[in-house]
Amino acid sequence: MQDRYLRTGIFLAPFHALGENPTLAIERDMELVEHLDRLNYHEAWVGEHHSGGFEIIACPEMFIAAAAERTRHIRLGTGVTSLPYHNPFTLAGRMMQLDYMTRGRAMFGVGPGSLVYDAVKMGLRPEEQRRKLDEALEVVMELMQGRMVTRRTDWFDLNEARLQLPSYSQPMMEMAVAANRSPVGALAAGRHGIGMLSIGGTSDEALKAHANNWSLYEESARKHGRTPDRRSWRIVTFAHVAETAEQARADVKFGLENFRRYFAEVATFPIVPPEVTGDPAEFLVSTGLACIGTPDDCSRHFERLWKGSNGGFGGALLLAHNWADWPQTQKSYELMARYVHPHFQRQSNALRVASYDNAKAKHETAGAESAQAVMTEIEKYERAKAKA
Repeated sequence: MQDRYLRTGIFLAPFHALGENPTLAIERDMELVEHLDRLNYHEAWVGEHHSGGFEIIACPEMFIAAAAERTRHIRLGTGVTSLPYHNPFTLAGRMMQLDYMTRGRAMFGVGPGSLVYDAVKMGLRPEEQRRKLDEALEVVMELMQGRMVTRRTDWFDLNEARLQLPSYSQPMMEMAVAANRSPVGALAAGRHGIGMLSIGGTSDEALKAHANNWSLYEESARKHGRTPDRRSWRIVTFAHVAETAEQARADVKFGLENFRRYFAEVATFPIVPPEVTGDPAEFLVSTGLACIGTPDDCSRHFERLWKGSNGGFGGALLLAHNWADWPQTQKSYELMARYVHPHFQRQSNALRVASYDNAKAKHETAGAESAQAVMTEIEKYERAKAKA
C-alpha cells in the first residue's frame, strides 16, 4: 500500500442541462481542465458525442488542442474517439498532429461508440460497431507505429497508407480502449498491449465485471506476447465532496435530477433505475456507484475500488457530472486533491508525519536545551553590558 500510486483525473463527456448556454458550458469545461491542472490532477479524457443534446463535445481533438494551450502539466486524452465513425487513416493523422502540438501530453482513447443515436444517424448498425472497432484499431496501431498499411474492408480502403510524421511520444502515443460490461474492449486492449478504461459504474456487481475484464485483458495480452501492467488500467467513478456530508448532499441537488433524467430518458443505461423513487443521491451512495460526502468518505470509496480491483489499478477517473454548481464543483475537486489523493500516491505525507513526530518526541529535551541555550546567551550579554 505504501508503494501504490493512483493517477487522478476526469472523464469529461461532458453533461450539460438543456437550458444552459452552450457557449458558456463549453467554456466552463475548459475552465475545469485548467482548474485541475493547477491542482495537480494527472489526466482529463474528453468524449465524442453527436446527438442527445446533453453531451455537447463532438470533436475531442479540437477541445484538447485548445486545452493544451491553456494548461501546463495535465495530460489530455480522447475519452473516447468512436473508431467506427472515422476513416482510421485520417483519424490517426489528426491524433499524430495532436501528439506534436501537445508535446506528448495527448493520449488516444478509443471505443466502438456508446451513444446509439450517433450510430443510427450515420447509418451504422449497432451490432457492427464492435467488429469495426477491431478492424480500425488494427490499422490505427500500425499507423501510429509508423508502418505502411494496405487494407480493404466494407467501410474503408487503404492503399500503402502511412502517416507523414513519426511519433513525437516515445515509443508511441499512449493509447487505451474503453471497456464496459462486455469483454470486447478488454480483449482488444490486451491484444495490442495498450491501456484499458473501465466504465459502467462501481457497484459491487460492476467492480466484479471490471476485475473479470482485467483478467481477460491479461489472458489476451499474454496470448499475443504482451506483458500486462495494471498501471495502464483506469477505473471511472462518481464523486462529489464537501466539508460535511450534509453540505455535499445539498450541493448535488443543483444538477443531479437533470443528470438522472438524461440517463433514464436518453442514454443507453439508466444510472438510477426508474423504479427507484427515493432520493437518487442515497441510491448512488448506498450502491457504491458514487461518493457524495466528505474527503474521508471519498478515501473509503477509493479504497473500495482498490480492493474490488483484485490487485490494484493505475488511475481513478471521476466522471465530470456537473451535479453541483460551479463554485461547489471547484471546491469538491480541490478537497479531493488536498486530502484524498495523498493517501493513494505513495502516502505522500508519510515522511512529513514522521518528521513531525520525531520533532515532537524530542521537544521536551531538545526544546528545553535550546531554550536554556538562548537564556544563557541573554544572561551573558546582560552581564557584559553591566560590566561595561
